[in-house]
Amino acid sequence: MTDTSFKEWASMSDKALAKYIGTFVRHHRMEQNNTQDALATSAGISQSTLSLLERGETVTVSTLIQVLRVLDQLSALSAFEVRETISPLALVKLQKEKRQRARSKSGEDKNGAQKTFYNTGLLRLSFLTA
Repeated sequence: MTDTSFKEWASMSDKALAKYIGTFVRHHRMEQNNTQDALATSAGISQSTLSLLERGETVTVSTLIQVLRVLDQLSALSAFEVRETISPLALVKLQKEKRQRARSKSGEDKNGAQKTFYNTGLLRLSFLTA
């Protein structure tokens, strides 16, 4: 198989891309010394469907996945992996919004009632006032 740059992928017709995929399948089938009939049987498809795939004709995505699985070439699907990325600015914003510590607002409890503080030196007491 030859390396094809992204620029070339974009300029290829759907038919040419299908033929490229078919060539990939045929290459790996023959590399494993498999006949079309044996691979098709293992993949649970007909030999004629596999032949269509190898010639670049229309087949279902499900058929392609079945064949790639039997050929142990599912790694070819890694190009479809979606990786969510976050911009550096959005990351900084999220980190700013991230809670630093848990504490109530000064002079209020969770319900918003006022607190009265008494400091006796060794002991700090707080009382709720209505």
